[in-house]
Amino acid sequence: MISVAGLTKRYGDFTAVAGSDFSVASGEVFGLVGPNGAGKTTTLKILSGLIEPSGGTATVAGYDVEDPEMRSVLGFLPEESPLYEDMTPLSYLRFFADLYDVPRGVATDRIDAALSRLDLNHRERRLGDMSKGMKRKVTIARSLINDPDVLIYDEPASGLDPLTTNEVLQFVGELAAAGKTVLFSAHNLYHVEDVCDRVIVMIDGEIVARGTVAEIRATHGTTEYHVYTTVPVDSATNENAAIDGATIESATNGTEPTTSPERDATNDEESEAIPATPGAHGTVKGDTDRADVPHRARRAGTTRANAARNGHADMDGRSDVSANADGSDDADSTDGTTTERERADGSTDRYETVVPDMAAVETVRERATERGGTVVDIRTVEPSFEEIFLAIARPSAGAGS
Repeated sequence: MISVAGLTKRYGDFTAVAGSDFSVASGEVFGLVGPNGAGKTTTLKILSGLIEPSGGTATVAGYDVEDPEMRSVLGFLPEESPLYEDMTPLSYLRFFADLYDVPRGVATDRIDAALSRLDLNHRERRLGDMSKGMKRKVTIARSLINDPDVLIYDEPASGLDPLTTNEVLQFVGELAAAGKTVLFSAHNLYHVEDVCDRVIVMIDGEIVARGTVAEIRATHGTTEYHVYTTVPVDSATNENAAIDGATIESATNGTEPTTSPERDATNDEESEAIPATPGAHGTVKGDTDRADVPHRARRAGTTRANAARNGHADMDGRSDVSANADGSDDADSTDGTTTERERADGSTDRYETVVPDMAAVETVRERATERGGTVVDIRTVEPSFEEIFLAIARPSAGAGS
């Protein structure tokens, strides 16, 4: 539905877009992300027919972007979209329906359907008296007035409150499900990860990463396996011992016991436990924002933010050993090792080991068995798309400084 080949835009000696190539399929939600100045808005404006490219080709729904007829099949929403503030939503949308030669009866049905879905009830209120969120809903409805095949949205949820943002993003997904093609840019990468089928990352006018979020994560991210055992897997003197080529931290080298999530009723953000069988692993639901945390044990399932709120984290984001009722902590044995401690409620401490692959997980299992213990939980922790983006963007930012 959208095809771009060698797309370039120059302003004098400055290249805003440098030879972009990508395509967007019918019914796809396609994300365009990057820091300020990356060339996102320039790309969207070229595809919307607002500015001419300096080179390359681009088509939308079979039309060249410089063909005026292309706009009949396009709905465009710029990041900043001033309205005629003396108009009401109804008069404003009818005005644009007339510009597109939409029959009055058809326009009335489309306007009512869009405003009802966007939950905008104040249709006769002056636009100048409406909130930013309400105005944004009106502009989204305007982008649909001609029933376009392709929608290009530049920061559709920019500056909106969480509730309105959620409504807008849900609506974007519904539009794609109805067969419309959606290309949009966003700075909130959690939104991109949530709604986009595929994504391209632009830095300094160039596309530096592309694919599904999972594909980009596989290429640029690192998966960690967190193995929880009933005994420490290394000796007290071991520091970052290498096991089968993988770095495994011992319980006495910054690794603390962790409370079993199945028994810790105070942990309200616990992820699902994964059966400790060979090869079993899964994704931690509440812990995917922890890839940058040093490999050090923490209370199971507690994210950095939650740990800080609950008093489990120190200033560098690492979790502290919890204190017992007598004021001692769980790492108080005289030889410096961390010992398994049975609590009054019958629960026991657990030890966390972080490894990069399943082969190392099996090695941890073997070592735990040798020490008379077992593996009680295995979890997969993947970096968020935001962390992936920062890892991609920061080297470029450093090079340009």
